[in-house]
Amino acid sequence: MKPHYLGHRERARERFNAVGGDGLADYELLELLLHIILPQRDTKALAKELLARFGSMSEVLGAAPARLAEIKGLGETSITHLKVMQAVAQRYGRDQINVEKPILSSWTQLIDYCRSAMAYENIEQFRVLFLDKKNRLIADEVQQVGTVDHTPVYPREVIKRTLELSASALILVHNHPSGDPSPSPADVKMTREIGDIARQMGITLHDHIIIGRSGHASLRGLKLL
Repeated sequence: MKPHYLGHRERARERFNAVGGDGLADYELLELLLHIILPQRDTKALAKELLARFGSMSEVLGAAPARLAEIKGLGETSITHLKVMQAVAQRYGRDQINVEKPILSSWTQLIDYCRSAMAYENIEQFRVLFLDKKNRLIADEVQQVGTVDHTPVYPREVIKRTLELSASALILVHNHPSGDPSPSPADVKMTREIGDIARQMGITLHDHIIIGRSGHASLRGLKLL
């Protein structure tokens, strides 16, 4: 006899084809994803357990492998597959930023990409977007990786890398694993230090964006830059 869940899977795929991802609940979409990773298992209960543990689809994909390994039914291979899918989603988000146009005209896509790449990381990352004189993206690099609440940032190293890439402008981005994107006094101080050095070198610092699970904060929007 065929496993009972095979008919359910077929119906789930047919529903996805009929209504698309937006028409499915999170657990249904995650279940479909798990079908690919675990073809020999009924994954509905697993999808619901993952969402109950981590809170959302993004947090499931962004969870550290060690935490995913705590879930019964996920092994090393299936966890690797989930992380590959996270990387694909992040790459898709980055590709939505049109490198032929000024990045400031793709601000919504930029924020969406930064959130997908950083919002659910459990350690701080400091990322720099390097732009040319027309504000088009030259490079997107993670400069530093820190702890749960601190990333060491060296302003002169940021400027050195800017000059190496012949960039004319910068956007700084880092995440707050606590979830609260509010800038700390140290965030403001570091941003102003980079801005001061950049200004002397004829480099424009457009913004410093802080990403959290609950949203994002712009130091320029908060008039702190």
